[in-house]
Amino acid sequence: MKYDHIREAAYKANMQLPELGLVLFTFGNVSAVDRSLGVFAIKPSGVPYNELSPGKMVIVDLDGNKVEGDLRPSSDTLTHAVLYKHWKNIGGIVHTHSTFATAWAQSQRDIPIFGTTHADHNTVDIPCAPPMGDAMIKGNYEYETGFQIMNCFKERNLNYEEVEMILVGNHAPFTWGKTPAKAVYNSAVLENIAHMAYLTEQINASVPRLKKALIKKHFERKHGPDSYYGQH
Repeated sequence: MKYDHIREAAYKANMQLPELGLVLFTFGNVSAVDRSLGVFAIKPSGVPYNELSPGKMVIVDLDGNKVEGDLRPSSDTLTHAVLYKHWKNIGGIVHTHSTFATAWAQSQRDIPIFGTTHADHNTVDIPCAPPMGDAMIKGNYEYETGFQIMNCFKERNLNYEEVEMILVGNHAPFTWGKTPAKAVYNSAVLENIAHMAYLTEQINASVPRLKKALIKKHFERKHGPDSYYGQH
């Protein structure tokens, strides 16, 4: 009973992935954390979305050990655990293999900030972490993926509370947020931005990045101290 709230949150967030066209078959997962209990709920490994229920969400601790549940947790559980353990202010994490974001990740390229849709959510290119080294691959792969993500943020001096998305080189995207719902939102936004950036480069291969004045304007009108987008 004490885990029902995060099971429900994780279930609802996971069910949004196929609805938003972000996953095919079982290619993705969402988790929801309760820091007061020191656990998170995550999708079970390899279970189709149409077979999920709140009760099938698996409860694990912040070291990735199963606490409660009849099924095995997602194979990406340790990546989620590492991020929750080190980034204290996130409440939900999403991993997908959505088409366009994954294509950029496979291309080992940041997504350049070309337009105002991108600037509404980020003031920088969406980072692509370098492909994992052989020693990390041969080690605890999913655990090391968490550090692959955090190392990229550290090297680039990025704040995970400001940039809530990343491409993992040769792999696929991860997003996060204050809640599982916000993490799913970020995943959908990332896929949309990745798609538009791809099309932009097809239309104009030498397109410049968005100028700084427009980046500042569009980000701050939604997120700045004097923001005026939406309803208060």
